[in-house]
Amino acid sequence: MGIENWIRQSLAKGVEALAGYNRKRLREPAGGNPFLTGIHAPMTEEATLTELSVTGTIPAGLDGRYLRIGPNPVDPDPASYHWFSGDGMVHGLAIENGRALWYRNRWIRSDEVAAARGVEPAPGPRHDFDMVNTNVVSIGGRTFALVEAGSYPVELSESLEAQTYNPFDGSLKGSFTAHPHRDPKTGEYHAVCYEARDPKTIRHVVIDANGRVVREEPVAVKHGPMVHDCAITDRFVLILDLPLTFSVSALISGYSIPYRWNTKHEARIGLMPRAGSDADIIWCDVDPCYAFHVVNAYDLPDGSVVADLCVYESMFHDGAMGPDARSLGLERWTIDPVRRTVDRQAIDATPQEFPRQDDRFYGQPHRYVWTMALPAAPLDRYVGGTAIYAHDLIAGSRQVHDFGAGRFPGEFVFVPEAADCGEGQGWLIGLVIDTAAQTTDLVILDARRFEDDPVASIRIPHRIPPGFHGNWVSS
Repeated sequence: MGIENWIRQSLAKGVEALAGYNRKRLREPAGGNPFLTGIHAPMTEEATLTELSVTGTIPAGLDGRYLRIGPNPVDPDPASYHWFSGDGMVHGLAIENGRALWYRNRWIRSDEVAAARGVEPAPGPRHDFDMVNTNVVSIGGRTFALVEAGSYPVELSESLEAQTYNPFDGSLKGSFTAHPHRDPKTGEYHAVCYEARDPKTIRHVVIDANGRVVREEPVAVKHGPMVHDCAITDRFVLILDLPLTFSVSALISGYSIPYRWNTKHEARIGLMPRAGSDADIIWCDVDPCYAFHVVNAYDLPDGSVVADLCVYESMFHDGAMGPDARSLGLERWTIDPVRRTVDRQAIDATPQEFPRQDDRFYGQPHRYVWTMALPAAPLDRYVGGTAIYAHDLIAGSRQVHDFGAGRFPGEFVFVPEAADCGEGQGWLIGLVIDTAAQTTDLVILDARRFEDDPVASIRIPHRIPPGFHGNWVSS
């Protein structure tokens, strides 16, 4: 071991010890941690249910599994707990021939979860940490639970029982992302990845159609930006280098998510040629703001790039335990790689998040976007919006599907009716919590009749806490 590595590791151990000491001194918020109480209260058990009530008729073409993951801490400290740091729990519901076969929820068996529950941890190699809680995707015909900033993916069996930490059969050298994007033209998956321990580097990672990493290209950055999502076009990978960055002071103070709004960090968008290097990136300045999620991006005939995304005026100012900034709604950014400018235009300024599109059109011009309504006040902590929105970007219209008082939807995913059907011809699927009944429904909407009653609803007889992302995995 070189002296430089020894010094770095010694410093890291000292910082971690100080952070642990200060974490014990943090005080629980008055009224309790908002992400551990009420609708966010964690589940305490795993379940397997095979008798599920169905209202309506499940479309005959829906054969597969709906999977969604989110934070569900086993033994949280209310004073330091942050929504993004909770132990992962994946929820799955299998559908076949118009029937709901089963529902299961399973913790991702990290070392900490396994110790707390008295079970064996999931096998496989670890990276910087092993908490995985943000997305569930299908890559190369296999199912993976994902998180950004440090852990390897966790491969899941069809029943969710078997779990293995798997860096794509050893082909992934560093951390991964929660949001890889599949190019429908090539079958490749593109991601922009960062590691909390390396504030100077992010990486463009490409996985081939068989699920093996074929590219890990480093990109130099400053301050350790939180790059939650990215986008691709036929020519470029879009890199969002925005002013939410790693904070040593937040880490030392004991906060579990040590990222803070950084006014000294330049906000910029990078256009990286898909096979290019750091030196080839076209950096374009943008007004300071933050975006967790990009809907899609594509090239224009004049050489510009269009990106649609959900935008905030800032993020993580004061040690809040979840998102704490005002949503600016859905925006369209037109990026000029010659002038190196970004023109921001509002599509819909209503607070909203978790945008989804018809993924068959990823990287290409798209017409439809579906989003989840957010409450107007950031301090409502992502709870308060009872609707989802459907945007028709060609007609310039927005439809609203409101689930009613006390019923709170999460992210809805689009499933095409057939592989070759037109854009937007299919189903929207997502979880809706009923706070009065303390139950959850898997709701299926016809995207073409968005404001109509659901075509089917599958009752899960308990509340599933609000989570992050999921997908439909066809059988």
